Amino acid sequence: MMKKHKALYLLMLPGILYYLIFKYAPMYGIIIAFQDYSVGRGILGSKFVGMKHFIEFFYVTPDAWKLIRNTVMLNVYDLLFHFPAPIVLAILFHEIRISWFKRLVQSVSYMPHFLSTVVIAGIIVTFLSPSSGVVNHALSRAFGIEPILFLGHPEWFRTIYVGSEIWQKVGWGTILYLAAISGIDPTLYEAAKMDGASRFQQVRHVTLVGMLPVMIVLFVLTLGHFMETGFQKILLLYNSMNYETSDVINTFVYRRGILDADFSFATAVGLFQSVIGLVLVVAANRIVRKYSQTSLW
Repeated sequence: MMKKHKALYLLMLPGILYYLIFKYAPMYGIIIAFQDYSVGRGILGSKFVGMKHFIEFFYVTPDAWKLIRNTVMLNVYDLLFHFPAPIVLAILFHEIRISWFKRLVQSVSYMPHFLSTVVIAGIIVTFLSPSSGVVNHALSRAFGIEPILFLGHPEWFRTIYVGSEIWQKVGWGTILYLAAISGIDPTLYEAAKMDGASRFQQVRHVTLVGMLPVMIVLFVLTLGHFMETGFQKILLLYNSMNYETSDVINTFVYRRGILDADFSFATAVGLFQSVIGLVLVVAANRIVRKYSQTSLW
């Protein structure tokens, strides 16, 4: 079997090595979440303290529940608005009948994906500037609204973050859904037309059904990152004025682990995030396997 498909296994090798070196090997360091880790003593020589850091996070850290709330809320909004966006856009792309226009809008929608997070954050800050930003200028010209310091108001942060995520990633996210649509048997559309189905009914009963397996798999995988957020973008956009809604677990781990060099505590909090993600993936996979024929395993 190995000899027959050796070319395919060689293609898999870089990916396997990547996960072994950068994903599985570092798991050894999880031990320091249960230690008072000292760089001088190393992992094997540091004192074991059990659940001390987990208890400190949940019962001693004053902002722990605010951090969890902000992380959960950002991810809930992301699931509600960002996750369906590529599905809708992929269907719209599929319905475009003018080939050159279809290629053009697809290419334009992919472009933000290739911009670095620093550039994206810079664009957001510039566009939302109260003095010279395009958004405030448009609001002032069209509705006579006074300039708003968007990044200075906590209630605006989640909208800005999720909106920028959709703009940056929605085009690239359509690729898998378009691949799923291309795999749908064209005769199903012909049969639907013969039965008198409208364009909307064809989308509902043929296109969406054909996309469903990919949607389920991506939804389960997304739940695995539910307690994580776009750390880089938040770090570049948050400030003391919007901390109430922008400060999340990842930014807290960065400050505590990197800036304060409290490696054990930061590892414990990061492990908590990973465990929640694992539980959500296993639970979601079990549910979808029970009610559908598609699952991760």
